Amino acid sequence: MNKFLVFLSVFIIVSCSSSKKTTSRKRTKAVNVATDQEVKVVASKEALKEVEKVVEETKKDAKAYLSDYTLAYIEQYAPIAMEEMRKFKIPASITLAQGILESGSGRSNLALKSNNHFGIKCHTGWKGDKVYHDDDEKGECFRKYQYPATSYQDHSLFLTTRFRYASLFGLDKDDYKRWAKGLKKAGYATDPKYPDKLINYIEKYELYKYDEMVLKGKSLDYVSVSEEEIKSTIKNYKEESKRRRNINRKGIHVVKDDDTLYSISKKYGIPVDEIKVLNGLHDNIIHEGEELKLRSDSERKDYHIVEKKETLYSIAKKYDLTVDELKKMNHLRSNDLSIGQELKVD
Repeated sequence: MNKFLVFLSVFIIVSCSSSKKTTSRKRTKAVNVATDQEVKVVASKEALKEVEKVVEETKKDAKAYLSDYTLAYIEQYAPIAMEEMRKFKIPASITLAQGILESGSGRSNLALKSNNHFGIKCHTGWKGDKVYHDDDEKGECFRKYQYPATSYQDHSLFLTTRFRYASLFGLDKDDYKRWAKGLKKAGYATDPKYPDKLINYIEKYELYKYDEMVLKGKSLDYVSVSEEEIKSTIKNYKEESKRRRNINRKGIHVVKDDDTLYSISKKYGIPVDEIKVLNGLHDNIIHEGEELKLRSDSERKDYHIVEKKETLYSIAKKYDLTVDELKKMNHLRSNDLSIGQELKVD
C-alpha cells in the first residue's frame, strides 16, 4: 500500500544548483519570487492530469488513510526540506511539519489548486501568480506556484527575508521545539496550539532525523517516476480504492445465508486465503451471522481529516461518538480544531 502511494505522490524531480550561494538573509533580501526554472516535470501533462483525476475521484477513500499519505508526503518532500536546511539554515523537521499541517499532507484545496504548501499569503511586493481563497477572511490572496518544490523554496525565502523571523536563526538548527514556539511568537500563525501541532508531527513521524542527517552531512536522493509506473499506480489505486470503498468503517462483513468465502473474496477483492488468515479459519466453512474481519487490526485504526467548518460535534456525530469520547481518544483538552488535523475515530 505505502509503496504505490509514494509513487502516486511523487511526480517531480528537483535540480538544485550546488553553486548557489544565497544562504544569508542579506543575500536573499532582494528576492521576491521563487524561480520555477529549478524544477523539471518527469511525466507528461496528460499523465499528471489523469493522476489528479483519479485522486480527486477517490479522495473520500483516501481520508481514512492519512497516516499513509503523510508518510508518502514526507518521503517525497524530505529531500527538498533537507536541501532548504542546507541553504537557509531552517530545520528540515520544521519545514516538513509546517508543510504537513498547512497543506493537509499535500491534499488541501490550496495545495492542490496552487501548490501552496505553507499557506503563504500574497503580502506587499509579491509579483508572482495569485489565487483567492477563503481563510481568516473571505477571498484572501494567496501565492500560487507552478510546482510544490517552488513553494518550499519560497517558504525559505519568506522566513529569511523578514526581520520578524530573524531571532529564529540564532537558535540551534536541531532545536525544533524552540523553532516551533518561535514561529508562533513571530506571528507566523494565529492558532495558539500551532507550536504543539508542529512538535506533535515532528515527534510522531520522527522528522527530527532529517535535521540530524543534514548536520552529519548526509543527504537523500530525489525520486522520479516514469509514465509507465504512473499508469500502473493509477490501475492499482483504482482497484484498491474500489475494494476499500466496499469495506465498512469497522472492516467487518456479516455473513449472509447465501455467502461463501469465494463470493466474499470477490466482493471485496481480498484473496480467500487472506480472509482465512485474518479470521483464523482452517477450512471454508462459515455460518450466517458470523462476523468476518476484512482488515487487520492495524489497518482498522481509522482517522478523520478535519475540513473547513467542521466541529468536534459534527465529526463525533458522523462516527457515532460523543464529543467527550472523541476528545479522550485524541487527548484533546479543548474543542479547537485546525483544517488538515488528523483525528482518530476508531
